[in-house]
Amino acid sequence: MSDIAKAAGVSRQALYLHFPTRAELLVETTRYLDVIKNVGARLIPSRTAASGVARLDAFIEAWGGYIPEIYAGAKTLLALQDTDEAAALVWADRMRALREGCVAAVEALDQDGVLTTEHTVETATDILYTLISVRTWETLTRDRGWSQQRYIDTTKQLAHKILVVSA
Repeated sequence: MSDIAKAAGVSRQALYLHFPTRAELLVETTRYLDVIKNVGARLIPSRTAASGVARLDAFIEAWGGYIPEIYAGAKTLLALQDTDEAAALVWADRMRALREGCVAAVEALDQDGVLTTEHTVETATDILYTLISVRTWETLTRDRGWSQQRYIDTTKQLAHKILVVSA
């Protein structure tokens, strides 16, 4: 916190007045990154989609396109979360937000009557959340050399096959 206060040109006490804990500072920093990266605008196509399938696709595209921009920070949080309580809290906050997006997409499928009967909304959300995880993205794009577009296209195809009633 001392280093951050110094870099910001404020006293440590002033920093603690706004952010009582390191975890709160990190959470707000990651949320601010979402603002700078215009996540709200990126999610408009998903939030305004005319169908559940369109919402699912738009959500996968928005998140899949965002991962490369936050990957370095996400990788750091993933590495630290087992030994750093603040990092664990930040990661949990971010993943809670991601899961909310997954719930909205799956509920839209369910409302349209196209969510497969094999899965409840909860289990379908778990599946989607896993499909679009940073770790899955990392494995496919970094370790296996997939292009970003291949990752997004394949993730959408898999989500359709697993979650959407076939026509």
